[in-house]
Amino acid sequence: MSDSVHTFNEEAAAKAFSRQAPLFDELYADNIIVQYKRKRVRDHVQAYLKPESNILELNAGTGDDAIFFAKQGHWVHATDISDMMQNMLKEKVKLNDLKGQISCELRSFTDLKNLFNRGPYDAIFSNFAGLNCTNELPKVLQAFDNLVKPGGFVTLVILPKFCLWEFMMLFKGKFKTAFRRFSGNKGSKAHIEGEYFRCWYYNPSYVKRNLRNSFNLLKVEGLCSLVPPSYIEQFAEKNPRMYRFLQKKEDRWKNRWPWKNIGDYYIITLQKND
Repeated sequence: MSDSVHTFNEEAAAKAFSRQAPLFDELYADNIIVQYKRKRVRDHVQAYLKPESNILELNAGTGDDAIFFAKQGHWVHATDISDMMQNMLKEKVKLNDLKGQISCELRSFTDLKNLFNRGPYDAIFSNFAGLNCTNELPKVLQAFDNLVKPGGFVTLVILPKFCLWEFMMLFKGKFKTAFRRFSGNKGSKAHIEGEYFRCWYYNPSYVKRNLRNSFNLLKVEGLCSLVPPSYIEQFAEKNPRMYRFLQKKEDRWKNRWPWKNIGDYYIITLQKND
């Protein structure tokens, strides 16, 4: 993909998420599965954070995670490519009186070489597949070495190339959904609020391979491997007993093969060499 096409995709993604920003919190605030996903990710990250850690967050969105970690006593530099998302995040920072704990920067994760606040950081964090909006993931990952302290961590939440729940959509005749992760280098078309852009899918082995010179893999967890993806609307509300059963099984098997590799997402943490 040429630089001009890549830039167009980033601009389209930024426009899409800016359009969604005013609706974002309202859309997902009461979604039980979204709440489950957020807790899983935060529990995972907190297992590695030392007190008063300095965190770089990529694709911070409206700032829910930044606010959460700041309230735990950490410092967060929250970056995003969407100006509307950044504006909403800044408003939340003011409302929660966290200006001393959270700083903001309008910055693409493909442009980390020009990051104003270069740390170094105790941790880099990216939630809910923001990094799937680029086909230049190696460029992003290679920038981490100069931003993370020795012994520091990177935790990323990424969409893999296969999702069991999506593939089962084949039996409902939803062939486009069932096979969209098999799109290869050309990426898969996505749309939010009428804006179209492309997404790419990456397995844990891809992340590990691109960080192997400076980082060691610590853990991979499947996320929504057995619990259904949050876009299957009202599943938890309509099927509470089934949801609780699947959640219990996923919590038990999240680190096991094949469940850690076939979820809607996976959570991966790596540690920088001392």
